[in-house]
Amino acid sequence: MGGFFGVVSNKESSRTLYYGTDYHSHLGTKRGGMAVTGEDGRIMAIIHDIASTQFRAKFDSHMDNLKGKCGIGVISDYDDQPLTVYSRLGTYSIVTVGKINNLEELVEDSFSNHHSGHYLAMSGGIINPTELIATLINQKTTFEEGIEYAASKIKGSMSILIMCNNALYAARDRYGRTPVFIGQSHDTTAVSMEDAAFLNLGLKMVLELGPGQIVKLTPETITELRPARKEMQICAFLWVYYGYPSSTYEGKNAEVFRCNSGAIMQKTRPVPPVDLICGVPDSGVGYAIGYSNASGCNYGRALVKYSPTWARSFMPPEQSLRDLVSKMKLIPVEELIKDNRLLFCDDSIVRGTQLRNIIYRLMTIGAKEVHMRIACPPLLYGCPYLNFSRSKNDFDLITRRVIADLEPENPSPDIESYQDPNSEKHKKMVEAICKIIGASSLEYQTIEGLLKAIDLPQEKICTYCFTGKDPYCQK
Repeated sequence: MGGFFGVVSNKESSRTLYYGTDYHSHLGTKRGGMAVTGEDGRIMAIIHDIASTQFRAKFDSHMDNLKGKCGIGVISDYDDQPLTVYSRLGTYSIVTVGKINNLEELVEDSFSNHHSGHYLAMSGGIINPTELIATLINQKTTFEEGIEYAASKIKGSMSILIMCNNALYAARDRYGRTPVFIGQSHDTTAVSMEDAAFLNLGLKMVLELGPGQIVKLTPETITELRPARKEMQICAFLWVYYGYPSSTYEGKNAEVFRCNSGAIMQKTRPVPPVDLICGVPDSGVGYAIGYSNASGCNYGRALVKYSPTWARSFMPPEQSLRDLVSKMKLIPVEELIKDNRLLFCDDSIVRGTQLRNIIYRLMTIGAKEVHMRIACPPLLYGCPYLNFSRSKNDFDLITRRVIADLEPENPSPDIESYQDPNSEKHKKMVEAICKIIGASSLEYQTIEGLLKAIDLPQEKICTYCFTGKDPYCQK
């Protein structure tokens, strides 16, 4: 997914930028970058690969030379950012978060209309989507017109942060799939994709941008350039998985959601008597606490995450490396596992490989039973908006592989028919997944339970990965 942070101040603020960007490390995968406007007005930018190390470890040694009152930073999925652009709008630095599904079409269009003569390819021959966004913006005469034009041209999702002339321009994506927050102190204004980043930096959250809203930021002012749109499709996975527990989106806190969701699962997806309720660290912990509180059964940490050095397990592109990271970062507590009946809560099942390995380890140690409760409905469709997983197509999802096995003679099965948790197709799919991962039992949160735990109007929440439906057809 990725996340960005920016700051503009009356005082030197590179450390605020450094720590604020670092607070988005749970959202990113491979690249980190920062750019600041120096005292001489020149933009200085640094980009590093952070796939195998922490953001701070890569950037700390640069901070004495990366000084300025205005800067932007990003943790990115895979593209190099920030980019420094020389254009008729001025020299500016830009970062983006999102996904462009019609990138090749837009590139060809820019060639045909002589808006750009070339694009620089990243590793693997992929064009940097942030460079394309900059090309679209540069076709207009102001940043606000350019950002709005870019948003209208892309299929997918894109939030944008620009630094130019000691000011910031921030834009939330057209349908608000990702969040953008504005925080302030008496002499500083900052923009963040996680409001939790503000508190320890002495900033107070003052505004959450609406869908498509564009603002210009100076140290003391927030100027609206484009109002928010009414249509919203904020990503449900901000609460399910991506969001840090202390973060709040549209007034709904991620940790509160997870505890509520766990309690709802306990009522609607109960389990035979067990000895301990556990969460797969880290995102499964809140669900397990809620499930435990609702059931009266003790909560315990049968798996403990070793977080100082091991990165998130879906970061590496190779499955074998993801499996290695998943194994090494989770340390079993044998005294809580052996001879016990365990129920584990987890946020989701994508491929199923890591969860299968975890259950196998628990059973090998001596667990009598391992029941799984998953805090969202089955993932039936790949996300077209936020690079939720590194899956190349829908058949990387365990659900789609199982459906193909259940209907081997049907080249085009009715995927929607597997959504209803009361249908025979759904039950057979879940039974097959349960057998593959080796669990004693498996149940998923329902879409109704998910929406109840989020507690926002259904029409404002994107549930495409569960339902395959998008009311605004932007994929």
